[in-house]
Amino acid sequence: MNYLFVILVLANFLRTVGIIVITYYVLKFVGRLLFPIIVKKAVNNMQARQSTYTHAQRKAEGEVTIEKKQGQQGRHQNTEGEYVDFEEVD
Repeated sequence: MNYLFVILVLANFLRTVGIIVITYYVLKFVGRLLFPIIVKKAVNNMQARQSTYTHAQRKAEGEVTIEKKQGQQGRHQNTEGEYVDFEEVD
């Protein structure tokens, strides 16, 4: 009876190891096929975002603009300008 139990345990162990090895090689093969495609798609997406960003940021030479985020309120509401603290030098 004990010999039969040992044989069954050994058979199940070998089947489990075989499934793990087969799964490893299948994932390795599929990864080699899909990884370049995924990386190429990600690079193309980043290049598209970068090109749209650079086109939006181009302005005429010498042009200065100040853009504030929506909801951002300045601390100074007056339009006279900012207060600058300075010292007189003799």
